[in-house]
Amino acid sequence: MDKVVTSATEAVADIRAGSTVTVGGFGLCGVPAVLIQALYDSGVGDLEVVSNNAGVDDWGLGILLGSGRLRRVVASYVGENKEFARQYLAGELEVELTPQGTLAERMRAGGSGIAAFYTQTGVGTAVADGGMPWRYDGRGAVSVASPRKVVETFETKLGSREFVREEAIVSDFGLVRAWKGDRHGNLVFRRSARNFNPLAAMAGRVAIAEVEQLVEPGELDPNDVHLPGVFVHRVVPLTAAQAADKRIEKRTVRTDAEEAAHDVDA
Repeated sequence: MDKVVTSATEAVADIRAGSTVTVGGFGLCGVPAVLIQALYDSGVGDLEVVSNNAGVDDWGLGILLGSGRLRRVVASYVGENKEFARQYLAGELEVELTPQGTLAERMRAGGSGIAAFYTQTGVGTAVADGGMPWRYDGRGAVSVASPRKVVETFETKLGSREFVREEAIVSDFGLVRAWKGDRHGNLVFRRSARNFNPLAAMAGRVAIAEVEQLVEPGELDPNDVHLPGVFVHRVVPLTAAQAADKRIEKRTVRTDAEEAAHDVDA
């Protein structure tokens, strides 16, 4: 089945207000920026986004956040974005903070047909006990707090251990970016850009992938495929300019003196 669509605009056209969207990326690495821009251009809002983080103020999910299109965010890290902090503290945005590994597993479980799982991560903390601020009222008080989760004791080889139950995440749509993809939706991610992308796609009932290089079926070595096409529903090939547009979150360079010292030490 040929899953290629002609444009990002067409690919996201059926994302409606109120949808839940899982989004790949880590920091600014592997972010499906073209699909996010198309979603922004569509004008849709009232979205719940599940992603490791919420981009920066002027790129990635940050452009949806800055225009007030997000009502809720499930993430493990929310730094690097001043507008995010402002909206959260002002009571304009609901935020569910989740341990990073737990967030990854919740998406993987959702894509694997697993309703919930048990983990030791968060036991004895507000993650399990509840009370984490999900939404403020704009006056500094908490209007919505996280609920208490189920904690059970299991016998392990190390003795009795408590585990907290975490529910899987299934989204309406998953947006991801891949290095290579074929017309059947088989995807290959490059190095650290793999990050949350396969999981975000798995969790989506409709997974949409922007690919830097589109190849024909059979050109990808099956051993190189990170995400089988069964999880992907639409493929958007990027232009050379779109594929090359990759932001660097923090650029660090040596001074001339540091470079000279390094050359001497080497």
